[in-house]
Amino acid sequence: MRRFPNAEPGPLPQGPRNDWQTIRSLLPYLTTYKWRVAFALTCLIGAKVANLGVPIVMKRIVDSLASVQHLTALGRASDSPGIVLIGGIGLLVVAYAGARLSTSLFTELRELLFAKVTESAVRQLALQVFRHLHSLSLRFHLERQTGGMSRDIERGTRGIQQLVSYSLYSILPTLVEVGLVLAFFVTKYEAYYAIVTFIALVTYIVFTVKVTEWRTHFRRTMNDLDSKANSRAIDSLLNYETVKYFGNEEWETRRYDENLRRYRAAAIKSQRSLSMLNFGQQMIIGVGLVFILWRATQGVMAGRLTLGDLVLINTFMLQLYIPLNFLGVVYRELKQALTDMDRMFTLLGAGREVPDAPNAQPLAVRGGEVRFDNVSFAYEKARQILHGVDFTIPAGSTTAVVGHSGSGKSTLGRLLFRFYDLDRAQGGGISIDGQDIRDVTQDSLRAAIGIVPQDTVLFNDSIYYNIAYGRPSASREDVIAAARAAHIHEFIEALPAGYDTPVGERGLKLSGGEKQRVAIARTLLKNPPILIFDEATSALDSKSERAIQRELDSIARERTTLIIAHRLSTVVHAQQIIVMDHGRIVERGTHAELLRAGGLFAQMWALQQQRAEEAALDQRDTSTIPE
Repeated sequence: MRRFPNAEPGPLPQGPRNDWQTIRSLLPYLTTYKWRVAFALTCLIGAKVANLGVPIVMKRIVDSLASVQHLTALGRASDSPGIVLIGGIGLLVVAYAGARLSTSLFTELRELLFAKVTESAVRQLALQVFRHLHSLSLRFHLERQTGGMSRDIERGTRGIQQLVSYSLYSILPTLVEVGLVLAFFVTKYEAYYAIVTFIALVTYIVFTVKVTEWRTHFRRTMNDLDSKANSRAIDSLLNYETVKYFGNEEWETRRYDENLRRYRAAAIKSQRSLSMLNFGQQMIIGVGLVFILWRATQGVMAGRLTLGDLVLINTFMLQLYIPLNFLGVVYRELKQALTDMDRMFTLLGAGREVPDAPNAQPLAVRGGEVRFDNVSFAYEKARQILHGVDFTIPAGSTTAVVGHSGSGKSTLGRLLFRFYDLDRAQGGGISIDGQDIRDVTQDSLRAAIGIVPQDTVLFNDSIYYNIAYGRPSASREDVIAAARAAHIHEFIEALPAGYDTPVGERGLKLSGGEKQRVAIARTLLKNPPILIFDEATSALDSKSERAIQRELDSIARERTTLIIAHRLSTVVHAQQIIVMDHGRIVERGTHAELLRAGGLFAQMWALQQQRAEEAALDQRDTSTIPE
């Protein structure tokens, strides 16, 4: 099996990387297939040597034809020397065809050999970026726009293909051919041709590099505006229902068009600078050709050169300048590829806010006791969320955390999953069976915890896929059993496509209650020793809530369970209820103990009971209205 680079990503680089840093980052992926690369480069040189032979053979053909024409004029074409000369021309024509065929053969072999190298590099790098993005913290993803990030990855992988293609198939072959031609000019002709050719090439390259460097910021601006426009469009389409609720289609269109207008302005500036670059390049090429051909023409007129020499020199110059004419385009595309790759490598270099400790061990769950020990936490320094939260969930017991919105309930679940890490300098920590969760691997930690979130987001796939996501290796019978336990099997079976029914983007084809039951089934299938129910039944009607609540109570009996709830009727069975207010624990006890205490919990209970009675009265009054 091939081993690919898997270096630990470093901290996020400050400012844009230079091109050589980007190229050095790519090299380990290309040098994995060393022998294949070596053979490809050998074919490249072979193709250029064969291509160099084409005009040389053509020179011999032209000179031979000139000799035949001279003999014909003297009436000696049928003599033995003339017949031999004509026969030699036939062999030269065959050699000419062979040289052209060899050029094509070596070129195709080079591309065939290097195709696997390029595609493997693209695959491995895209896979590493994808894996790295999943390893980054929740904070990173909350601060980034998914549309722009996906566009950066798409352009970056395409940039690798362009970089390899242009450098191996355009720039390197051209440089090899330039070296061979200059050497030929020096050895076979006077140094004048090599000097003029070299000066023209250097002038051309320097001019192209300088102007292209100046143009790069236009392209970077276009990339940024393109990503912003794409992010805005995706964000608007993902929130289609919200846009429709408020009738803001035109508002979204204007916001999108604002980015498109700015992109158009940057694109026009880029095109203007491109026209200036193209004209300058043609001027340099034209001047070089004039000096070369004028000197060669003088040589023919003076008898120092043959007509074949003039054809040879002209063909060499065309072979150099035709690809060189595209070298400007290639260089511009190369710079663009490097710019695109830079953004992707920047993503790959983003530091992990929540890394595994160097000596992290897998979590060993014995009973599943969860301990929050003096936990203080803030998403931002200026806004403290938790203040010295301290409680224990005994193994196999159920603890509920209740409180008003914004009291920090859901933050407990995020910290338990290690979406964020606690600062060791502040003291405090979270442990499972005495093991600090910061000292265990995140994979083993999350494998031991199952969650039914309040806001269930499903993959744009089938119902079966979304339930099976809890344990992808589960059998179909296990998936159906989990669906039955979540009281959603009958609903699924009633659908035309059954379990193969697609749920749509983020599960929007299902109702809130149906999505939540899928989430419950998914967690039941995972079958973890520790459970978190974060408003697990908030989107269900009363009848469905009671049925599923009984099922949840049943599966929680043998597991350590943390219930985060706003609806107090769902936590009356908990062995311990924690009441939070503004990030602090203000009360704790059983349901009966808290009611007797007459504190915040009792007030919340009384208020919710009153609202439930009013809702029941309203429903009864509505049902008695005569039709």
